[in-house]
Amino acid sequence: MLKFKVVLFSWLLLMFLGCEKQDSHGPAKINWDRDMCDRCVMVVSDRKHTLQLKDPNTRRVYKFDDIGCMALWFIEENIEYKDSVAIWITDADTGEWINAREAFYTTENVTPMAFGFSAHKSKASIKEGEEIISYDEVLKRIK
Repeated sequence: MLKFKVVLFSWLLLMFLGCEKQDSHGPAKINWDRDMCDRCVMVVSDRKHTLQLKDPNTRRVYKFDDIGCMALWFIEENIEYKDSVAIWITDADTGEWINAREAFYTTENVTPMAFGFSAHKSKASIKEGEEIISYDEVLKRIK
């Protein structure tokens, strides 16, 4: 009887662990107002300028409150995978996670660390007359 209970408990434990949903390709869950920026250590609370990436080797998720923090972190920590890692940023209009490399950026915005760059999923959501730049241009300007 004891052997049966051990097998049953083990089976139930495996069933519960197998039910956990883990998306290894998309953005991770952010604990707003609790998670901290991995560079400046400020609380991540702005749902319109947050970024995240996952280290391809360790699978650790790094979170940033502003694109400027991420760009400087790449430099300061000499991150080798910076050009190949998937980076997610929240859309400045909807708060939806979008690919940071494919986003359209506007300048002179109010952002958590005052770098001023906001990401947009499409050009259509950007007001006429605003400067629109690419991800690569954002990184150049932050350096």
